[in-house]
Amino acid sequence: ESLILEGERLRAFWLRGSRSTTGERVLAMERVTPHRPAVMNNSARVLRARKACSKASSPSSSSSSSSKAKAWRKSGKVRSAEGAGAPKLILPEGLYCETIYKTQRRPTSTVWVGNVPIGSEHPIARQTMTTTDTKNVDATVEQVMKCADNGADLVRITVQGGREAEACMHIREKLFKYGYDTPLVADIHFNPKVALRVCDAFEKIRVNPGNFADGIKKFDDLTYETQEEYDAEVEQMEEIFTPLVEKCKKLGRAIRIGTNHGSLSARILSYYGDTPGGMVESAFEFARVCRKHDYHNFLFSMKASNPLVMVQAYRLLASEMYKLDWNYPLHLGVTEAGEGEDGRMKSAIGIGTLLMDGLGDTIRVSLTEDPELEMEPCSRLALLGAEATDMGMGTSPFTETHRDFKSFEKRKGALKEAEDEESPYDVSKALHRDGSVMTVVDLKDFENPDLLYRELGCKFVLGLPFKDIATSDSIIMNELPDPSDAQTMLALRRLQEGEVGLFAPLSELRKNAVRGAVAIVSMEEFKAAGGAASGLLPEGIKDFALACTGAETEEDVRLLKQAGAVCVFLKVRDSESRVHVSRKFFELLAANEVDAAVLHHLELEGDHKDDIIIRGGTECGALLVDGLGDGVIIENRSFPTEFVRLTSFGLLQGCRMRSTKTDYVSCPSCGRTLFDLQEVTNAIQQKTGHLPGVTIAIMGCIVNGPGEMADADFGYVGTVPGKIDLYVEKDVVRKGVKMDEAVDELIDLIKEYGRWVEPEPEEEESVEMESASV
Repeated sequence: ESLILEGERLRAFWLRGSRSTTGERVLAMERVTPHRPAVMNNSARVLRARKACSKASSPSSSSSSSSKAKAWRKSGKVRSAEGAGAPKLILPEGLYCETIYKTQRRPTSTVWVGNVPIGSEHPIARQTMTTTDTKNVDATVEQVMKCADNGADLVRITVQGGREAEACMHIREKLFKYGYDTPLVADIHFNPKVALRVCDAFEKIRVNPGNFADGIKKFDDLTYETQEEYDAEVEQMEEIFTPLVEKCKKLGRAIRIGTNHGSLSARILSYYGDTPGGMVESAFEFARVCRKHDYHNFLFSMKASNPLVMVQAYRLLASEMYKLDWNYPLHLGVTEAGEGEDGRMKSAIGIGTLLMDGLGDTIRVSLTEDPELEMEPCSRLALLGAEATDMGMGTSPFTETHRDFKSFEKRKGALKEAEDEESPYDVSKALHRDGSVMTVVDLKDFENPDLLYRELGCKFVLGLPFKDIATSDSIIMNELPDPSDAQTMLALRRLQEGEVGLFAPLSELRKNAVRGAVAIVSMEEFKAAGGAASGLLPEGIKDFALACTGAETEEDVRLLKQAGAVCVFLKVRDSESRVHVSRKFFELLAANEVDAAVLHHLELEGDHKDDIIIRGGTECGALLVDGLGDGVIIENRSFPTEFVRLTSFGLLQGCRMRSTKTDYVSCPSCGRTLFDLQEVTNAIQQKTGHLPGVTIAIMGCIVNGPGEMADADFGYVGTVPGKIDLYVEKDVVRKGVKMDEAVDELIDLIKEYGRWVEPEPEEEESVEMESASV
């Protein structure tokens, strides 16, 4: 009842304050817009998300804190989430979600953004951001309408200055005229006066605590000698922010306090470094001002381009709010996720993980693509979150003591030691220390061996296939060839000699004991043999992997300790929640000190690539971001083997486990962008995509670009039309480079800092298949 009353009260504020340039415009509470209902239950949102999906279908932060700041934190002299007079240290342990064993949404108040309610009592709201020049009213209006028609519940628009603020009045008026009352969000950086002005037209204001009061981003290493010096700057921030709070309260507008990992203020950096704790405190400083003025129509976001940092920051934020008994909603997003499959994967890992935790009330998938294209993956994520909540997906209650949400620490699965160097079937090479990728293939794939080698990512040396940096570590064959099939057996042998491992079910190896293969043994078979695989394995087969479902008992898990398995395949039943069942399984492993390497086996259905990327990133990413897992097996026969393999490697790279290609942090574009981001991003990727371990940021403007690329090694940032600044980490090293020379200059810079390698020429020649018996 209190949640409903709070929502109604805030709704009344909005109704009193809503204005347009054509006069007062008050929407009736029960009005339904021509494009989406004002309020929808979860079932309706699931149905709508499914329709949107079917329509579409036709790694870690660096610390920049000073030694003095570290000393202050160590001594406990750090501002807490509770404000003045409170204990001096954020304590990140404890509760961060409603339950660890099933998806249950965190209860929140309702924030009204125009006619759209955001909070746990309502479906997950989806949003995007325009890429047009805000001053171009007609183009912006057209893009907003296109986004709304594709399912956007809210649309954000950048508002840099006075001319853009004036244009916003006309944008709002024209949209009303065309029958679109989609709530609009003003994206504000550096300019409090503009925020006050655009508040008259838009339903929500997004402020970045890192630059709203502190101005253009600077990476100064500030030192505060006293608490009073620090507090003086906090008071200055309050003076600047308070007028906006008061006006939003008067007009019934909403505010998003949107912290970004890469744009924390110098003051926050001096105390916390660029850490999740600093992100939370940065947001709480602004939240305290809102609460001081009895204004509660606001929500939080904690964005980062690194999904691990993003997840940790949101969890820490939720944990702190539980302590304070705060219940404000959360806006989820991975900032500057990039484009294509990589951008979708990063977003699925970050957003999907939190949705499985029951966190998140509105989401945006930030892609370097046209904004309406963000809605399809956004719909899929919203659907996954709604289904998990509505179905109450989970497992039986359990106590968790070994997963620490406040810091990332990978569980170290034990790998087999290398055998005799001369052995062509060394099982230790079937897995990779940074995370293994296994690919399921069938006999049909061997009809064209050369194509199969390429789809598995092999390189050719003298016409023979060998492992490369992104080659599947092993293949899984659920059906082995007949020993008399000489061509298939030869192709299989060449893969093994190229150091690609082979796994097959025990039943198949009993029919054809392929030398060097690893038997896949079920837990039932293993227990029936008394916990000793030696009696199960056919002659010539010495290694096995144990197939588990997550339903194993503690007694079953104890058998694993002395089993001697190469690894464990964890394939959770489709009717159960992979995330929660797997967490319980890993808790059992830890409690019984079992260090076997565990690979997540996902059998994913779907006829659209995003089905595989979004679900895989959500269900497996939610485990890997906590260090739970040593690799992945994605099984889907609807798509080419190459796509499944690259998706698997993209998942590991997005979870900061194994880098097999250049990582890109590219902004999704907005009205501030000074060049064609999609075209430039593609050009840079074409020339630099072969540099694993290197991160390149591609930012459209100087306004927010430098702050958003905290994780990047090199940066390409627009300054003025036709000119680019190049960065090494956070430092500008080349200014005003002409655009037509900038990509070559970037490569030059990468070479100068010793991070460049020449791409390997691929040998096209292949050996003609022999006709021989094996």
